Amino acid sequence: MGSSTHGSSEQSPLLSSEQAPKYGQSPNSDHTLAGLESPKASLSDSIPLDEEETDFLDTEEDDLKELLPAVKETVPLHDDPNIPVLTFRFFVLSFLFIVPGAFIDTLNFFRTTAAAYSIFFVQIAAHAAGEWMARTLPKRRVNLYVFSFSLNPGPWSIKETALVTIAAKSGATGNLATNALALVELHFGTRVPPPIAILFMWAIVYIGYSYAAIAKNVVSYDPQFQWPQSLMQTALLQSQAKDSKDREERHEREERDAKRKSFASHSETAHYNASSGSLTSRDSSGSNALSKPPPFFTPFSERSQMSVFFLCAFGLAVWQLLPEYFFPMTSSVAILCYMAPRNHNINFIGSGLGGMGFLNFSFDWANITSQVMLIPYWVQVIQFVGFVIGAWILLPLAKWSSLFPFPHGLMSNRLFTETGQIYPTDKLMNSDGSFNETAYEFYGPVHLGSQRAWNMFFDYAAYVSGVVWVIAFAWDRLKESWNGGRGQYNDRLNKLHRAYEPVPYSWYAVLFCVSMLAITLVHSCGYLFMPLWACIGALVMGSIIVTPLMWLYALSNFQLPIGTFNELLYGFMVQDRTVKHPGGAAFFGCVAGNAWYRAQHHLESMKLGFYNHLPPKTVFFAQIMGELIGVPVNYLSFRWVISSKWEFLVGKKTDPLHQWTGQSVTSYHTNAIVYVLLGPSRLFSKYPILPYGFLVGLLCPLIIFSLHKRFPKSKLNFSLWNTTVLFSTLSTFSGNVSTGYFSKFIGATFTMFYAYRYKHAIWKKYNYVVAAALDTGFNLSMSFIFILVSLGITAPAWFGNNPKSVERCLLWTDSCS
Repeated sequence: MGSSTHGSSEQSPLLSSEQAPKYGQSPNSDHTLAGLESPKASLSDSIPLDEEETDFLDTEEDDLKELLPAVKETVPLHDDPNIPVLTFRFFVLSFLFIVPGAFIDTLNFFRTTAAAYSIFFVQIAAHAAGEWMARTLPKRRVNLYVFSFSLNPGPWSIKETALVTIAAKSGATGNLATNALALVELHFGTRVPPPIAILFMWAIVYIGYSYAAIAKNVVSYDPQFQWPQSLMQTALLQSQAKDSKDREERHEREERDAKRKSFASHSETAHYNASSGSLTSRDSSGSNALSKPPPFFTPFSERSQMSVFFLCAFGLAVWQLLPEYFFPMTSSVAILCYMAPRNHNINFIGSGLGGMGFLNFSFDWANITSQVMLIPYWVQVIQFVGFVIGAWILLPLAKWSSLFPFPHGLMSNRLFTETGQIYPTDKLMNSDGSFNETAYEFYGPVHLGSQRAWNMFFDYAAYVSGVVWVIAFAWDRLKESWNGGRGQYNDRLNKLHRAYEPVPYSWYAVLFCVSMLAITLVHSCGYLFMPLWACIGALVMGSIIVTPLMWLYALSNFQLPIGTFNELLYGFMVQDRTVKHPGGAAFFGCVAGNAWYRAQHHLESMKLGFYNHLPPKTVFFAQIMGELIGVPVNYLSFRWVISSKWEFLVGKKTDPLHQWTGQSVTSYHTNAIVYVLLGPSRLFSKYPILPYGFLVGLLCPLIIFSLHKRFPKSKLNFSLWNTTVLFSTLSTFSGNVSTGYFSKFIGATFTMFYAYRYKHAIWKKYNYVVAAALDTGFNLSMSFIFILVSLGITAPAWFGNNPKSVERCLLWTDSCS
């Protein structure tokens, strides 16, 4: 740790000088795990090793051999368990960073694209704020009868930064229940009372945390699981620690130099310059201080990480005012529309807001996001291929061929009648919640837009592919991990971790029981919208998938969305019931989905604590506290969106930027009608091709696995042809927005391919810092725009802010209106 004392009694050699990767070199790891990592690129890179660490680079001891190279060069291999982490400063900073994050991230649920509240911003800002508090707070103890604490227990440590980050990762995020709550309020006229809503939001989160106990032994301690996101954050944390240490040493050096100069000034006499008759004083080096260039002209590659952070954050905050407010044309630059603004077909091909988005560029960070600087390049290549197939191949086929028979609602996730009108779904449910057969016969069968139909197909394929891929490529290793545990592994990190008490399984059991009691209370109040036995079914489903999906995420950083499949499963479960509320599918998905999503989130934070030598019980407490603070803020943000964006969300008005679409809520509504009211049988009889998605998800990974086994040394590297990533991308609904994907791929090619491979020293030093800075700048800009809108200040209409079409795809806009 940067600010810890290196008190481990087991300090020993790490790597030989020949084995140790040089600073600036791109890693070349042989640890390619089941096709989930690039063979030429680690998912995370280290900072340069401290001088204290390089003293150990003589031989590699047994307790280091099991660690992956990326872990050895990133994670501190020493620890001081006596460093205080649960401090007054931690509580203050956690609250300050959780509240805005919980509010902003909930807003993102209702936007088509958005840059998330950057956890890197929290990490960097909390570290700076913590150091400031350590310098300014009085070193005084506060007695509160029951306990006492110190306002300032000493120097700020990187462990405190890590713990604040973990608390913010838990609380400063959205809550899956807001979609379900929005669904029943916007589309079914039921407003869940605030206490019941908040109780349900807490319950589904904590159930997910309790489910982490199922996969904990499998993925938490085995050194083969590097958890790329946690490793990446650790790299930044250690970089911050080193930066703080360097500044402290530089400050001490400057103080020593100042003392020497002061002493020298008293012992030396000024000499007379005969040529000018002036007195000239010289510094200790004998050179004129004015010869040094001012800091403004420091080359970018030589600037400190923090100066680069603030420079990039400020620049993006100013820039983002253009695409989001004053100059929306920059959010979707449709080159083809400029050439032929009134050609219908050209407009469709070029438009990124309702068309294919071909040769469409976006300069809006909301459409690009920091993912281009975080996700491995091979994953982003697969995602771009998925976009090309969906937007540049399937969309034109659906529009100009007979491959997809229903011509209406091409890129809509709403439901339609035979003539293309919005289906009056409210007519399909009787007052008692039963299905209205008479209305269904009158209005006719429900039709899906073409894109929505293939989204469902690939959603089914992705779900099955995710499980089959893990079984095919890594069954043996998965079995080994099942038998693992905290005491089985004897690598350096596990040895250090044994200094701390683990979280007892009884804590997870209590958390589950309390959460289940809360859900039962919500059900008894009539706001669960599904039978209690169905809720238990959701929990059983979550317990089955949590381990294989956790295994996939721990290796590849890929999180598989499972919402649609859960809602389909619920549809089968209640298909024969006469009375069933459509909102039940969304609430079922919240319970089953969070059993996986929050379990993954919990263990990821536990791994971050593991890498940075935090007590597991303290990490557990920080996460629980973060959710206690964040969930009420989630609800307040949800209420603000519902009250201020109602007309956009229900489709009465269209947001000019196509951002406040509430597309996820609309997707929930579509699924509720299709899976619950109509039932899977009616859906599959109307769209018989959809069940074949399960077959595709089963066969494609097996075919790729066969090719990988048949040609293991092929340059095509079949192990990276991850069908789960491809199908998941094709299942993602773009909400009439196809802009940004081309720009994202260009950005990824520059950052994760060119810079990573050919400018690795600069990439290693600045990549994650710049990513955090750009997301931070976006959030600052959005906050400023929020204030402007609240004050009633609107952007002027001009060439760059055409009220009819910000892209100037004028004819296509006419046809869509």
